[in-house]
Amino acid sequence: MSKKISINRARSKARRCAVQAIYQWQVGGQEIGEVESQFLSEQDLGQADVDYFSELVQGVSAHAAELDSRMMRYLDRPVAELDPVELAILRIGISELDLHPEIPFRVVINEAVELAKVFGAEQSHRYINGIMDKVARDLRRNELKIPAP
Repeated sequence: MSKKISINRARSKARRCAVQAIYQWQVGGQEIGEVESQFLSEQDLGQADVDYFSELVQGVSAHAAELDSRMMRYLDRPVAELDPVELAILRIGISELDLHPEIPFRVVINEAVELAKVFGAEQSHRYINGIMDKVARDLRRNELKIPAP
């Protein structure tokens, strides 16, 4: 197995764990550091990129309002009415689109869709795909070769 595939799998596992931790933070009301510590000590993060997990969890919690504002105009309901799983996935995906230009936008969207298939409601992956595609058009104009407005 190549090193790149191994890194990609480790990041995918980190995203899966981050969705669970962010969900717990969103619905449980605990401090994010407490959730992260609990998750790291109680969950199996074997083969996950633990540093990337921590970066996602800390980044989403620190910038949740900014991430929410980036998606608001594309939602069909207020952010507060989103399913907490969908919200966690969208926040992670938008964070990656914004802060990790080294990850191709198609990879970010695909990872978000796959997370929705695993954790979300039956058709949530379609909703996630639509929102992520629209946000990518804003945040990755150069990569998508979309001219500035």
